[in-house]
Amino acid sequence: QVQLVESGGGSVQAGGSLRLSCINSGYTCARNYMGWFRQVPGKEREGVASIWGGANYYADSVKGRFTISQDNTKRTLYLQMNSLQPEDTAMYYCACADGVRTGLPLSSNNYAYWGQGTPVTVSS
Repeated sequence: QVQLVESGGGSVQAGGSLRLSCINSGYTCARNYMGWFRQVPGKEREGVASIWGGANYYADSVKGRFTISQDNTKRTLYLQMNSLQPEDTAMYYCACADGVRTGLPLSSNNYAYWGQGTPVTVSS
């Protein structure tokens, strides 16, 4: 069973930074097919950043501010978030695919395993 546990969320003021972490325990995720998503109540889950087939992809809204990375020795996925804005407020989820996949890197339909999420609140 794949397990993903996120941490690092919190409350910050606009312009601040946070680094989210996602530890993969149990069975190993498909390491080249992992991503970060976010969701606010009443809205669909949105792809934020992904490592997909060896390349990194970002939503337009976070390009230049967020950076996705991974440490395979620690089985950990990271999301460095800089210049945070109130519109970044959401529950952030880590996800991974169940193997080599094709399709859109930021589509939640391509991911089989999900963490429980970590909340991020950005105040103005």
